Amino acid sequence: MSQSLADLSAHLISTGKKYDLEKIERAYRYAEKLHEGQFRQSGEPYISHPLAVAEIVASLELDTDSICAALLHDTVEDCADRTNLQEIRTLFGEDVALLVDGLTKIIHLQVEDKEDEHIENIRKMILAMSKDVRVIFIKLCDRLHNMRTLGAKKEDRQRTIALETMYVYAPLAHRLGMQKIKQELESLSLSFLDPIGYGEVSEAINCRFGENRTVIENAKAHIEERIREAGITSFTLEGRIKSVYSLYRKMYNQNKSFEEIYDFYALRVIVETELECYTVLGIIHEIFRSIPGRFKDYISTPKPNLYRSLHTTVIGRDGIPFEVQIRTYEMHHVAEYGIAAHWKYKSGVTSKEDIDQKLLWISRLLESEDVHDPDEFMHTFKTDIFHDETFVFTPKGDVISLPLGSTVIDFAYAIHSAVGNKMVGAKINGVIVPIDRVPQNGEIVEILTSASSKGPSRDWLKIVRTGEARNKIRQWFKREKKSENIAVGKSEIERELKRYGRAYTEAERTAIVANVAQRLGMASSDDLYNTIGFGGLSMSRVSAKLHDEFERIVKAPPQEEEAEPIKVTVSPKKKIKNSSGVILDGVDGCLVKFARCCNPLPGDRIIGFITKGFGVSIHKCDCPNAIAGSVNESQRDRWVNAHWEESQLKSDQAVYEALLRIAAHDRLGVLADISRVLADMKVSILQINTAASQDEGITLINLTVGCKNMEHCQSILSRLRSIPDIESVTRAFS
Repeated sequence: MSQSLADLSAHLISTGKKYDLEKIERAYRYAEKLHEGQFRQSGEPYISHPLAVAEIVASLELDTDSICAALLHDTVEDCADRTNLQEIRTLFGEDVALLVDGLTKIIHLQVEDKEDEHIENIRKMILAMSKDVRVIFIKLCDRLHNMRTLGAKKEDRQRTIALETMYVYAPLAHRLGMQKIKQELESLSLSFLDPIGYGEVSEAINCRFGENRTVIENAKAHIEERIREAGITSFTLEGRIKSVYSLYRKMYNQNKSFEEIYDFYALRVIVETELECYTVLGIIHEIFRSIPGRFKDYISTPKPNLYRSLHTTVIGRDGIPFEVQIRTYEMHHVAEYGIAAHWKYKSGVTSKEDIDQKLLWISRLLESEDVHDPDEFMHTFKTDIFHDETFVFTPKGDVISLPLGSTVIDFAYAIHSAVGNKMVGAKINGVIVPIDRVPQNGEIVEILTSASSKGPSRDWLKIVRTGEARNKIRQWFKREKKSENIAVGKSEIERELKRYGRAYTEAERTAIVANVAQRLGMASSDDLYNTIGFGGLSMSRVSAKLHDEFERIVKAPPQEEEAEPIKVTVSPKKKIKNSSGVILDGVDGCLVKFARCCNPLPGDRIIGFITKGFGVSIHKCDCPNAIAGSVNESQRDRWVNAHWEESQLKSDQAVYEALLRIAAHDRLGVLADISRVLADMKVSILQINTAASQDEGITLINLTVGCKNMEHCQSILSRLRSIPDIESVTRAFS
């Protein structure tokens, strides 16, 4: 037996639990054989990775099948020519096969977009997790080891994997209450995403902790003495400092300096009973002066991830604030390991039904199988697992937890779908409020309903925050308004087809829509219309497929060949529309492309240049290349008048590239602020680079973003200029 496997076996024996060591060794030998000849990018034999994952799984005290699945988790995906799920099922049983299947990416996925493939793999993982939560435990352990060894990969892959970890896996660990894994994933991700910021915060922590090293020790000694005087003999008292990522995030989100962080230092008191928790809280408040508004009771009102503890922030005798957490040993175990701490598979300690009750939020992610839009799934996923919670009360005193920023409509649907569907208004603390009102922590919300209500409005889909509310609203429209949905969906598709600028017959339209429906896995055109109508699929996800089928089925009219491209420029009065949304004077049937030097947008004054063999290039009239070319004798005849089609100026379907130049003070977090503002506006960042300015302390940021038109661009510029430390934001020429 290899030394590493021996270490794993020794650890399993030391836990005192009954593990099937023979089965675990068979799984290891099988995986070792399949991965023979495979190496990680660090140069290590590949088997070192599944073994390391199994060791992390074992540290969570999961069962034999979980450890076997950890050892085998990459075999089906990476060794498909040598094994399959059926063989694993035969050798190791149904449970191991199900876990391995849940951990295996969809290898042959019929999608037309890499991002869609990535999202569908996450959806598959969540579906497997809803059937057996051990899938996500093992996946988090797998991701943790990958992050620990990420330095061996190329820089672009490091950033991609770190970003996915920060926005998918760390929030999942948090939602499951697995704080140790969550904190390590966050810190490792930050070290790759912003190594400079990570280094600066780490250095500041070391410096500040070094200056005030006695703060924690003095407070510990004083608290320990008073707790013993109160007759509590069995307790643990430990000090800590806030993690690098927690400090980084607090400084960035709340725009605070390092000195303004109140809970840099923290003490944790662990006792035997809940009563002792409140006794210790009284002792703490008796010894130290508490900071108003900084007390939180998560024992009486637990977080959705099962976290329970008392939090209070006090001022120490040195005038330095610190946080105190008070909890029982059982609460502490749950705080460290979350749902995994409750998983005692087949031991009789916790039934699978109890676990399922604690994981109802997972089923909410999968409630609507009719939502075909991968972007919508990710929006729901991130909203439900990533955002902080707001705790509000029903008139009867029940606590409802909602993602931060949720509205009273979200509250109504969190109570019951029938309450949401019959809602006609809401009260907060007895006062009638608008339906888009966002309740705050501790407020009492009452939903006003009426039997004569006509049901939810389609506008509610733009207001609600949670995926649960959005799915329930869509389900109502799908069930109650099918004919209306079909009419809405048909209208949306016909509007899109008209944008392509060619006439088509009813038969051609029918064939186009039927083919697109088939490509999306739907039985009929009406299913496609209905899905678009009730919001299960956005037009942005359909437009590319519609255009493909349109080009294939609707043939362009034959072009006359006698006129040479350059000669048609003598007909200045003939205005010809192009499918790009641009009207050219006298140029017919030419490919139109937008010049990268100036990136024109609908609303800009534009001019066209007839290139040799590459169609017409559209420039802004004030583009330096256009100005220089128009006075060049050899090029003058190749410039033609161009205008935007009227409908294009109002359309929000097409997206164009816009190059922005930002001059900003060189401070930590300015790029993060820019990214946050653009994300809030749902603006895509296509390219970004920075350069030093001649002005000391100023950084130049060149940013290429997706833009709909001039008006949209102006709103982006305005929002960016409002960011602190931004000197100027302008459109630029490349």
